[in-house]
Amino acid sequence: MRKILITLLSIVLNLACYSQVETEIQPPFNIKTVSFTQNSNNITPFVKLGDSFSLEFDDLFGNEADYYYTITLYNYDWTESTLVKSEYLNGMDNQRIMTYENSFNTLQQYSHYTQVFPNKFNRITKSGNYIIKIFNNDQEIVFSRKIIIYEDIIGASLLVKRARDFESLNEKQNLELTINYGERVLQNPLKNIKVSFFQNGNWNTAIHNVKPQYTLGSELIYRYNEETQFWAGNEFYTLDNSNIRNNNNSVSKVTAGDIYNSHLYINNARQNKPYTYFPDFNGNFYSKNINSENPKTEADYAWVYFTLEAPSYFLEKDIYINGMFNNYSLGDEFKLKYNPKNGLFEKAILLKQGYINYQYVIADTQKNIDFENAIDGNFYLTENNYVAIIYYKGNNDRTDHVIGITRTNSETIRN
Repeated sequence: MRKILITLLSIVLNLACYSQVETEIQPPFNIKTVSFTQNSNNITPFVKLGDSFSLEFDDLFGNEADYYYTITLYNYDWTESTLVKSEYLNGMDNQRIMTYENSFNTLQQYSHYTQVFPNKFNRITKSGNYIIKIFNNDQEIVFSRKIIIYEDIIGASLLVKRARDFESLNEKQNLELTINYGERVLQNPLKNIKVSFFQNGNWNTAIHNVKPQYTLGSELIYRYNEETQFWAGNEFYTLDNSNIRNNNNSVSKVTAGDIYNSHLYINNARQNKPYTYFPDFNGNFYSKNINSENPKTEADYAWVYFTLEAPSYFLEKDIYINGMFNNYSLGDEFKLKYNPKNGLFEKAILLKQGYINYQYVIADTQKNIDFENAIDGNFYLTENNYVAIIYYKGNNDRTDHVIGITRTNSETIRN
């Protein structure tokens, strides 16, 4: 009887372990400019199976520390897959990152790390949700990043339309998705196909678990009024300190100390102002030093001073600066402080020079973002990037496969 109880307890503990929803671990202060790249360009973390991509980051300690990585497969809901690594990884992970360079001709020293996938040690063999974890020499986790590996097996199309309900007609954008699996045999697609929708590569605002509204032959149709709506937001602000010594239309003043200080012009809350289009990167960032050829190691770091003039009622909640440059983090490092002397919100953030999109968001103490009362408002004309990820798990499958992806932009928004 005792053996049976021990066995049952072991099974329950294993199930509990697998049922935990995994979240990303944000890096410590010394780890900066974490990004997935292809052809040296930052990308949203959606990569086709077999394509090459890299995970890159800087260590401001600049002491050529040893870092290691692991690759783990997860289910649609980000609970760990029951597959063993040999079923989705050809080779072995927990390898040391061997490609790194020290910064050159910069005031802020750092070591730049690059890990390419696939590589001679391992290759991902199945599509799905993955988390890459970075460990230090003591096998303590430093940070982790989610990435989705997909296959182009079925077709799909994605449209952006204005919201249909009168209350959010001018503030939200609604997605309509059509999945066409053609003559491909899928077991119970209404149940076994799942979809996730993303806006500007932001995991925090993604929409999950939306069922097809109806079917039409071999098509699954998603044409909801509310379930697939996103707050439209406003265009991102753009910081340009690619020439770190000079001011420009975003940097009002540059001062020098141990490193350069870029003081930005005051940003004014745009909530009650008319929408104005200006080009942005939809939250992305690009490291750049116009006086060098290799921004990976020759772009310097600067203290960037952000200043926001916003109505005083925002004092009731916290204000953060985020974008892809910090993985849309709501960490204390990015929280503005109110200066009662000048009535402005202020924050200095250490950033790698280049072109950086950023936005201001307000959140409560539980880090719940208030999109409805956004500092810069919501305008249906805002240009945003959208991605729909299509998952499938057959009746006998042990994990979810990503069998399709479709992308669009709200520049083509329709009424």
